[in-house]
Amino acid sequence: MMLVSLSILGFGNVGRGVARVLLEKREWFRRKYGIEFKVVSISDSSATVWDESGIDLREALEVKETFGRLSYWGNEYDLYHLPPEDVAKEVESDVFIDLTPANPEAYKWHMEAFRMGRHVVTSNKPPLVHHYVELIQEAAMRGVNYRFEATVMAGTPIITLLQESLLGDGIESIEGVFNGTSTFILSEMERGLTFDEALKKAQSLGIAEANPDVDIKGFDAAYKATILHDITFEPISFKKVKVRGIDGVSEEDIRKAAEKEKVIRLMAKIERRNVVVEPREVPKNSPLAVYGTSNVALIKSDLLGELILKGAGAGVKETASAVVSDIIKCVRRS
Repeated sequence: MMLVSLSILGFGNVGRGVARVLLEKREWFRRKYGIEFKVVSISDSSATVWDESGIDLREALEVKETFGRLSYWGNEYDLYHLPPEDVAKEVESDVFIDLTPANPEAYKWHMEAFRMGRHVVTSNKPPLVHHYVELIQEAAMRGVNYRFEATVMAGTPIITLLQESLLGDGIESIEGVFNGTSTFILSEMERGLTFDEALKKAQSLGIAEANPDVDIKGFDAAYKATILHDITFEPISFKKVKVRGIDGVSEEDIRKAAEKEKVIRLMAKIERRNVVVEPREVPKNSPLAVYGTSNVALIKSDLLGELILKGAGAGVKETASAVVSDIIKCVRRS
């Protein structure tokens, strides 16, 4: 049995989702992979709980969901107030898991974890968008894994597909819808709501953030498109990515598209040295005309031709699926 120690940074919805999977499927992981996971630290914005012998995940979930903060934990575990970089450096773990909200400073934490010989699994997009080359090179130099499936299409495995499956194919282009919030808003506008009404509904359902700019202005989709460009072709500067969001789409635009049997979606087009994210009309019968919070990618290659990948682009269980899968890939013996 292989004992694998984990350090979890970020205990919001996704962090707790990962903890539930580790807890509920513990015996399954033992039987199928011969792996036993031990979580040695959990951090939220209030504190880090750290115990080298392992943390009771059931109790961690109860504390967080009852009080909202790990700092309310009693005397059973020691509480620390460490910056993320110190967690990556000081907490002895096999895998450092960064599930914090988008933060451009997170690349420093990942670099520190690599220097300490730790694998890194993350759902945090800005480090990859702005520091892809140095992160990939550092991980390779240290002989550790850097896994980030959850950064694009939640648990739908587009990154694994591009990195590990289509190894003989020359990818010509990727076209897709990668932001579920925008799709939800546009879908609701097709039902007759105004943009503001659709946005408020998305916020009330927890699909859109209180400050939705990163979604409706196209930046989230652009981050994901940049990551796909980097792993498929070569690194590209985010400054060269052309981005236009859905905040300029009117009810009249929706109506005119419907008259032509089309819908408007926030589309990303990825070709070598060219990434464009913008609202575009799509035929209603096109596989790219997704609804709700679904994501879709149309991959064109020289050998396979066209491949359509469709699945959940958001959701706690779906994102946890990608994170846990990445953890296993980091440590599983071939």
